[in-house]
Amino acid sequence: MSRALSSNALQYTYPGGEIPVLRGLSFEIEKGEVFGFLGPNGSGKSTTQKLLTRILTGYQGVVEVFGRDLREHDNTYYNWVGVCFEFPNLYGKLTADENLDFYRRFFDGPTEDPRDVLKRLDLPVGDTRTVGHYSKGMRMRLVLARSLLNRPRLWFLDEPTTGQDPQHAVLIRKLIRERAEAGTTIFLTTHDMTVADELCDRVAFLVDGRIVALDSPRDLKLRHARKLVRVEYRVGDEAQRRDFRLSDEREKKEFLSVVDRHPIETIHTLEPSLEDVFLKLTGRSLD
Repeated sequence: MSRALSSNALQYTYPGGEIPVLRGLSFEIEKGEVFGFLGPNGSGKSTTQKLLTRILTGYQGVVEVFGRDLREHDNTYYNWVGVCFEFPNLYGKLTADENLDFYRRFFDGPTEDPRDVLKRLDLPVGDTRTVGHYSKGMRMRLVLARSLLNRPRLWFLDEPTTGQDPQHAVLIRKLIRERAEAGTTIFLTTHDMTVADELCDRVAFLVDGRIVALDSPRDLKLRHARKLVRVEYRVGDEAQRRDFRLSDEREKKEFLSVVDRHPIETIHTLEPSLEDVFLKLTGRSLD
């Protein structure tokens, strides 16, 4: 893979502020990678997104997008960048079709057929209702559809499954993976560690404007695993439960003995969840 985005010592202080919101962020994202940016409220996630989408300027450090300094990009940047923020900002008195037809005119290059994007996100085509009558989940999917109109090479997603029922959350996660496999680079911010664990090739943990960990979800979990196996079994009519350290030869033999001698009901490895790792490394929750 080749690099899509890189940040070196990115720092930002809001005008009139004295304390930096971002404090020397350095990371790289490869083309076609789903990169998770995770942290509690106030950690700097939204500020980072706004800088990378050129909503905010005046930062210190160096950011390059597809090999070019971000400061050198002009408004053609938005022809190949897609942005889907958590809070829907749509024209409530227009229909879904009218919203997408309006927004597609802002792009210089070819765009997706709005009807195809609506169908892909399970939204009605030709619906005469205005968007103001849509549910929150439908509005969020429409914002997602809008962000795909210009066939983005770099796709910024903020809480993409917010307000979705399980069926549509699965649909959105599947769409994200499909886009990544097709070569789209995805910068994903979320509070949902399950979504991050399932979708992200790598994640960065952000706390107080600093990255405190950066790796694949799998490697982060393995690095902080206790390497235990929990077995639930029966001795006669009595239920038993025991944890074994398989790295210990004595306990490994005892584990094999239990498996051989007793009816086994469940066996589970006790890897931490991604949220467990985050709490361990940061001492903070994502709320």
